[in-house]
Amino acid sequence: MLEAVINISEGRRLDVIAAVAAAGGDHLLDVHVDGDHHRSVLTLAGPDVEEAAFAVVAEAVTHIDLREHAGVHPRLGAADVVPFVPLADSSMADAMAARNRVARRITAELGVPCVAYGPERTLPDVRRHGSAEVDTHPTAGICCIGARPVLVAYNLWLAPPADLDDARRIASAIRSASLRTLGLQVGAHVQVSCNLIDPATTGPDVAFDAVLAVAEVQRAELVGLVPRSVLDAIAERRWPQLDLAASKTIEARLSQAGLDGGSFRAAHPD
Repeated sequence: MLEAVINISEGRRLDVIAAVAAAGGDHLLDVHVDGDHHRSVLTLAGPDVEEAAFAVVAEAVTHIDLREHAGVHPRLGAADVVPFVPLADSSMADAMAARNRVARRITAELGVPCVAYGPERTLPDVRRHGSAEVDTHPTAGICCIGARPVLVAYNLWLAPPADLDDARRIASAIRSASLRTLGLQVGAHVQVSCNLIDPATTGPDVAFDAVLAVAEVQRAELVGLVPRSVLDAIAERRWPQLDLAASKTIEARLSQAGLDGGSFRAAHPD
């Protein structure tokens, strides 16, 4: 079984988000909407997730015009990031094969160029250089389509009077091979936006405590879902502080959807 975690460049028009999410059908496990980032994260999984992922991308391309987009989060496309993630019974080779098939279809049927990431190169590499490799679609930009292990997206909001310089300084100080970070201005507040790319060793508690060591954390925000193994490695008493809950695990949502994802641990990056 594969998971697809699709980041679209729309976080404000709820009717558009609903239409894009509906295209995922029974494969849709979660939708996280962020109006300040002007971005939504849709988590899909299950058999034939490739078809559902393509349908979501097609709907996003139909409704989102990057020429009218202004948001905090960096983006290159309407369907900005489309990673395929192997769960218990799948391999990275399976995820890469799905990535390549869907990329070809997006380009052939939607006219949107795709730039791949995965074991060959990272998403930050694509963000730095990918748009120079292809002719971008006039309204939909490009699609960064990938194959990667499970990661956890996580935001830590800093308490006032922290400012953007503080957020950027802290993001730079705690950044590591297993923790990608950005300091962002989000409305009247600032946050350290994190990608925990090796959550088996650098989990939400580690990121939270790293920021807390140098600044007051106003609140934490989990973006999307987390593997149960990551949750189990953290004392339950800390879950509310870290914005974690058993209901926010991939396994719980698979069970709710009547899907058996098996037992899996967050994989180490290739």
